[in-house]
This record gives sequence, C-alpha cells and structure tokens, in this order.
Amino acid sequence: MPKSRALVTVVIPARYGSSRLPGKPLALLRGKPLIRHVYERARAAPRVDRVIIATDDPRIADTVKGFGGEVVLSNDPFRTGTDRVAGVARQRPGEVFINLQGDEIPLHPELVTDLVLPFVSSGVPMATLKRQLSSAEALQNPAIVKVVTDRAGKALYFSRAPVPVIRDGGPGAMQAGLHFMHLGIYAYTRETLLRLADLPTTPLEAAERLEQLRALEHGIPVTVWETQHLSLRVDTPEDLAAAERALGPRLDDNRAQVSV
Repeated sequence: MPKSRALVTVVIPARYGSSRLPGKPLALLRGKPLIRHVYERARAAPRVDRVIIATDDPRIADTVKGFGGEVVLSNDPFRTGTDRVAGVARQRPGEVFINLQGDEIPLHPELVTDLVLPFVSSGVPMATLKRQLSSAEALQNPAIVKVVTDRAGKALYFSRAPVPVIRDGGPGAMQAGLHFMHLGIYAYTRETLLRLADLPTTPLEAAERLEQLRALEHGIPVTVWETQHLSLRVDTPEDLAAAERALGPRLDDNRAQVSV
C-alpha cells in the first residue's frame, strides 16, 4: 500500500507586542498589513496544505479573519514562536509543521518550498534555511542571525555574533562560502515539535535569545539547506521603510534589493 502524502501546515506566529515596532504584524506595507504579506506568500507556496496564523491579540485575529485567513487566538504565555506553533499542533492535524516568522516576508513563494520539499523526503526531525551573506555590515549586525554547519549540512551553532571569525583577517573579514545568515523559517515533524516545546529553556538559548539553540543543546539535530531566494525581515521602523522601497510595485519580484 503506498505511503500517504504528509500533510504540511505552515504556522505563522504573530505577537502584537514588539519593543522596536509595536503592533508590527498590523504595520501597513504597500497598503496591506505585514502579516498579510507573509500569509499570502506562504499560501502561494507549492506543497503547502494549510496556513494558520497563531496570535495572542484579538486585533491581529480580527485582521486575519478580515482578509480570509485562518487564525488561532491564544493568551497562553508561550516562551517563543516555536512554543506557539506547538500550541497549534496540539489542536490541528498534520505530520509536518513549518514555523514561518511573522516578520519574515518571502519575496518568492519558492523560498518556502526550498525547505518543505527536501524536508518531507529527508526523514530528518528538524530543518531550516540559510542564505549566503554578502556584506560585512550584515555579518556584524546582531539582528541578523548567523549559522555555522558541518560538512553534511547539520547546524553546529547559531549566533548573533559574526561567526565564524577569520582570525587573520581584519574586522568584518568575510570568505565566500563561509558566512551565512539564518532565515526565520523552520520545519519539524510533529513528534519533534511537541518534544521541543516540552523541553526546558537552555543556557545558550537564554543568552542569545535564539530558540533553535534549545534543539541543539538537547541533542536534536537541525539540518540546514541553502536557498537563493530572498526575503525581507522587518524589526524596526527603518526596516519597514526599507521594505516599502524593496518590494517595489510587485511583491513577487525576486529581483528586489535587500541589504544582506
């Protein structure tokens, strides 16, 4: 009997509170709230069966319902986006869950597919994406998370620091094929996601404020695949203004310029 096709659910965590950009999911970008841009890119991705926005705020929930999206509203004190995604997984069916951060706009739906397609055929428990860094400024920026992997593509470490450091280079020295940014998207099997949410916060996770380090510290391997597709991360009012310029007249224009 042929194996059934795994159900792939994208969950987009979207909190209203943000120290640098309050109400960020509802910030208008090209006349639409930021969360709608992320939702529509996820819905357009091949091999995605369902997209759900998980939020803690009725204003976000009402906005999502207004544009026809599916939303789960919960006031539970989730530690991280991963834990909020696990909260949805406990209520909804599915074998594969994708955590797409609500402030990461894929500039092409294929960015999501670059994670989903290899994941569903790989058998690995957890995976994410990286993209090569192209500027020393981005390497030094603590808001841009860097990832270092082994030769098989397994994550060795995620950091806000400019890793790896080239010892004999000057400040911000870079080497092609060595420096990568981590994108705000993860794939998990249901079992791994629920296990991860049940694990305690770890010292490295708390220090770097990076939830993926919880997986590494507890021995859950994280596979990292490279994508060439661009995305926009919105953390500040300046990022929002830059996104307005970068998106141009068409959101799906993959030639948009971003400073990474």
